[in-house]
Amino acid sequence: MSPGKLMSAGVFTAIAASLCCITPVLALIAGSGSIASSFSWIEPARPYLIGVTIAVLGFAWYQKLKRKPLDECGCDTEEKPTFIQSKTFLVIITIFAALMISFPSYAIIFFPKNKKEVGVVEQSAIQTLEVNIKGMSCKACEAEVNHEIYKLPGIIQSTVAYEKRNAIIQFDSTKTTLRKIIEAVQTTGYKVIDHSLKN
Repeated sequence: MSPGKLMSAGVFTAIAASLCCITPVLALIAGSGSIASSFSWIEPARPYLIGVTIAVLGFAWYQKLKRKPLDECGCDTEEKPTFIQSKTFLVIITIFAALMISFPSYAIIFFPKNKKEVGVVEQSAIQTLEVNIKGMSCKACEAEVNHEIYKLPGIIQSTVAYEKRNAIIQFDSTKTTLRKIIEAVQTTGYKVIDHSLKN
């Protein structure tokens, strides 16, 4: 396989490995929360895609660094490579792949901080809702769900945890409803599979 094809395969698998976490950021930029969960199905394959990326780029580096055969006079027979076949380009591809693989760890920086000014709220109007959410796989998923929830009026606090696959939301029941919160979560494309309400 040519070095160009190896590098292309490495980049493709690196992007695919983090596609489930890249999509929520693209949804935020595009202003279309419904596409956030489009690639959450790929998350279980993430470790395998990372392994393929490392193997492919490792092989590309092996081919680039191995000693080239010399001709009869002991001279190097290889002509000067083009930029796309150079070590510099392979370094750029490797750094890009590493950034794509590690994307889930820093994706949250692309989301705005969800701080709301909360006025005086009557204690009897405060309710706590816990929703179980299907499809979240990283911090970017959490941030996208939180972003949609905080768009609603009357949200006091929202804590979304992809590891627990849930969100705990405190809200003013005079300003928003359970149905609106569930709809806000589901606009991201993730599914609310269960909920419980506490006063």
